[in-house]
Amino acid sequence: MKPLEIRDSVDSRYNPAAIEEKWQKTWVELGLDKTPTATNKPKFYALSMFPYPSGSLHMGHVRNYTITDVIARLKRMQGYRVIHPMGWDAFGLPAENAAIDRGVPPAKWTYQNMAQMRQQLQRLGLSIDWECELATCSPDYYKWTQWIFLQFLQAGLAYQKEAAVNWDPIDQTVLANEQVDNEGRSWRSGAIVERKLLRQWFFKITDYAEELLNDLDKLTGWPERVKLMQANWIGKSTGAYLEFPIVGIDEKIAVYTTRPDTVYGVSYLVLAPEHPLTKRVTTKEQQAAVEVFIKEVSNQSELERTSEDKPKRGISTGGVAINPFTGEEVPIWIADYVLYEYGTGAVMGVPAHDVRDFKFAKNYDLPIDFVIASPDDVAGFDLTPTSEINEVTQIIQIEYNQAYTEPGILINSGSFTGMTSTDAKQAIIEYAEQQGFGKVRVQYRLRDWLISRQRYWGAPIPVIHCPNCGIVPVPDKDLPVQLPEEVEFTGRGGSPLTQLESWVNVPCPTCGTPAKRETDTMDTFIDSSWYFLRFPDAKNEQQVFDSSKINDWMPVDQYVGGIEHAILHLLYSRFFTKVLRDRGLLNFDEPFQRLLTQGMVQGLTYLNPNKGGKDKWIPSNLVNSADPRDPDTGEPLQRLYATMSKSKGNGVAPEDVIAKYGVDTARMFILFKAPPEKDLEWDEADVEGQFRFLNRVWRLVTDYIAAGVSRKQAQLADLTKAEKELRRAIHTAIQAVTEDVEDEYQFNTAISELMKLSNALTDADGKNSPIYAEGIRTLVVLLAPFAPHIADELWHLLGESNSVHTQTWPSFDPVALVADEITLVIQIMGKTRGSIQVPAQADKAALEKYARESEIAQRYIEGKEIKKVIVVPGKLVNFVVS
Repeated sequence: MKPLEIRDSVDSRYNPAAIEEKWQKTWVELGLDKTPTATNKPKFYALSMFPYPSGSLHMGHVRNYTITDVIARLKRMQGYRVIHPMGWDAFGLPAENAAIDRGVPPAKWTYQNMAQMRQQLQRLGLSIDWECELATCSPDYYKWTQWIFLQFLQAGLAYQKEAAVNWDPIDQTVLANEQVDNEGRSWRSGAIVERKLLRQWFFKITDYAEELLNDLDKLTGWPERVKLMQANWIGKSTGAYLEFPIVGIDEKIAVYTTRPDTVYGVSYLVLAPEHPLTKRVTTKEQQAAVEVFIKEVSNQSELERTSEDKPKRGISTGGVAINPFTGEEVPIWIADYVLYEYGTGAVMGVPAHDVRDFKFAKNYDLPIDFVIASPDDVAGFDLTPTSEINEVTQIIQIEYNQAYTEPGILINSGSFTGMTSTDAKQAIIEYAEQQGFGKVRVQYRLRDWLISRQRYWGAPIPVIHCPNCGIVPVPDKDLPVQLPEEVEFTGRGGSPLTQLESWVNVPCPTCGTPAKRETDTMDTFIDSSWYFLRFPDAKNEQQVFDSSKINDWMPVDQYVGGIEHAILHLLYSRFFTKVLRDRGLLNFDEPFQRLLTQGMVQGLTYLNPNKGGKDKWIPSNLVNSADPRDPDTGEPLQRLYATMSKSKGNGVAPEDVIAKYGVDTARMFILFKAPPEKDLEWDEADVEGQFRFLNRVWRLVTDYIAAGVSRKQAQLADLTKAEKELRRAIHTAIQAVTEDVEDEYQFNTAISELMKLSNALTDADGKNSPIYAEGIRTLVVLLAPFAPHIADELWHLLGESNSVHTQTWPSFDPVALVADEITLVIQIMGKTRGSIQVPAQADKAALEKYARESEIAQRYIEGKEIKKVIVVPGKLVNFVVS
């Protein structure tokens, strides 16, 4: 690398705007942030979750990218070859809605936003390799997204089926469950979501459920709560698959239960309204009522139907099934809380031992039969005679006014009566297997991933529907299937792609028969499930990526992003990695070695508790902070800290902070205010505090330079006491900062250590000492990852010809950490009276002698009797006197 050819005179004033612009240009010229191609150093892949190009950065972005940037800069200085890329998660509904609202093509709106945000990111001085930049909406990216889809199709992991989906009637698209709020409304349009049957594309993620669950144990660098969230989402359970014959027809209702020990207490069965057997079991007398109920339920979202805080509704079909364990008839109902897509689409109702079933049975006056009792309730009873069982049952029915859900002892359960519920589970499953009406089953909460979207702004699904050949993959040579530009956006009538006959109608690639393109596009989670694999080979036009490059750089060593992505994005990325591994494209199992989920940035927020909805939030710029009142009503407002958002009017624009204080101050505040995983409360006074600290560092270094001290080598054997103390402070800082940024990324405590070193240098005597010079240079180098612009400017002013970011991260000298002297506190009757300096190696006896002979002790113990002396080595001596 060429040496720097710039040299400025020393300015006593810290001018962040001037030096930040200068150094950002210099770093680009020097190519400091480019990804190395040589493989002669250990690698480090630092990655932040890439943003959606909304058009402007917010403080959450600044925090995320600053954290990753510090890590990337540190690793370069520690001798790693680093890749630190950036891209854009650029497909999705907002761009299409913008096209509808503003009359601007989605691509134009998206690329304008990307250009604006790229400029903002570059203004932050992030050490990003922009040559790796990618955008998921670019044909040279989604070509390979489509190619990966075809890999899934070839592997039998992509398929179509008719499914009940959440349908937004305004946006005219399918919504994931997570895009429907707790009121059953669309996350974007606000419309009441409908249930609709559509033919949809799915990825068979359930084939990987067990591996996705088991491999969580490999993720030792992930937060435990994220792993737990994923485990719960996958939701593995072991239970019984049981079949109940239907009276009058040659069919059986299959249920899955984790509580086979309660099967003798089944008093009804419930089918999902959509279940194919619903029509067959419904009697003529119930047909009209059942049809009305099904229609009502069809307009409810899945979230509404399964919400815990809403009453469960159902209706009898009139049909009857047989409990194979008892031979007794049980009624068949349908209810809104049972979904056909989950489990078998049917459940057994055991109201005595399930809270939901208990409420449902009470509501509809269904039998409640207790078959499990607490050990205390059956103590002293012989459960063999019918008379005693009846007595126990009567007691329980009187005492229990709610479901008993704890483990216990089986009663009224045939030959299993008297067994513990734990033992009975296994015994009942074995009995069902022997009798041919059940078996053990492992089941997962995880469902196959619905990836179809009836929108324009997404990667087209690369298949053609031929009347002769069926589903035909688009040949690789014809990829990408590009989005046509000559489309009209109205927001009504489904995807604009369905209206474009010239694009839809194509010959079949196999037989030439007139055929039709698939008009659905892919869920944007598809795009973000593999982007990290493209960065190390982002410009490859011949392959999705060169496997040797990806196997070299992957997995990502440190991934940084919000906790809101803990489940879906991270789970899907893990799934993609495993599928591509099984396709022979990768040689690793997991994409992200370490994960840091940074906290939110919160702003001072004003709330009017007497208002509802969005009106309750009063923008901070309309409030007098000294006497916060609603500007419209004059009512007093509540003050709190809440996540920054436009709706709350509590945001702080990054560009305003940078214009006033500079990038380095913004970075230092973000890093110092709170540990990265915790929420951060924005406080202008604390920003000002970091600005003052950087000014102190600036003066400290420029005063040293102005003094013109010669740089001579220190002779460690000849150091004075003051020099030894200063050297200890220097190497203590090196050790502490290194440990803080390497292990737990505690940047706040690392910056505290920099402040301590700055104070030690400010207070030091002998500023012409070589040790002082070592301290100045060490402070600048340690500061570099946190405040990169001021550090490089000061390094340059110190006479160095290369960037500080090319320096080797310092290592501490253990010898320097050993103190010659320690401060010994003198206490009289437990109260501190002063302190003295004593040799660090002094034993207990010597410490007591030093303390007795000290002027402090003599003053307080003169004329008094010493009854006891308490010596705490290395800390204090306490005299107990009378």
